[in-house]
Amino acid sequence: MSDKDYKEGREPLIPVHGGYRKLKGFQVAQLAFDVTVLFVEKYVNRFSRTCDQMVQAARSGVQNIAEGSQASATSKKTELKLTQVARASLEELRLDYEDFLRQRSLPTLAPDDPALMRFKARKPETLSAFREWVSAERKNSTDEHRQSGTNKDVSQSLNVHDRPCPSLTSACLAANGALSLLNLACWLLDRQVARLAEDFENEGGFSERLYRVRKNRREQR
Repeated sequence: MSDKDYKEGREPLIPVHGGYRKLKGFQVAQLAFDVTVLFVEKYVNRFSRTCDQMVQAARSGVQNIAEGSQASATSKKTELKLTQVARASLEELRLDYEDFLRQRSLPTLAPDDPALMRFKARKPETLSAFREWVSAERKNSTDEHRQSGTNKDVSQSLNVHDRPCPSLTSACLAANGALSLLNLACWLLDRQVARLAEDFENEGGFSERLYRVRKNRREQR
């Protein structure tokens, strides 16, 4: 690839590649990885297989997006395959969080739950921002629970979804927040895979590009 190719309108043999850090899917998956490392440290038995599996699944999601993006220089097929591997790893991680909640009889919050709506409004991009949301929700839950316990009229006037829930522990909130991140990451990767598949179908891979470039150079000579 060279600037001359672009200036002269020629297709470069090695296209621009490796810009995975700018991908929203990568950024969200990386935050989910950071959250998972802290989550298993606090809430999962460190000697259990689940602990290692959750971390490895989270890491696989991030690493395969990066590797696929870098490999796209010479293999769109590899990029497509690795991006799909990343998607599958995040799906596995999503199931682990769902299992965590179900096996402990903790609620899986609906997308329109007030706590999750506030989470989405915050759009946390760092682990510290994620932790601040958990702390804020715990404080809200505690304050509202105390208020409802001393004022029955207030409790009765609240919508059922807005009533304080004692089961919204830090672990419950963290797991639901992680699930929200993973839902977004999986959706973004589904879109990315669909686009990569379409590009591969329309433009082919490295072999087809190599043929076009060589053919165009011979014709120009």
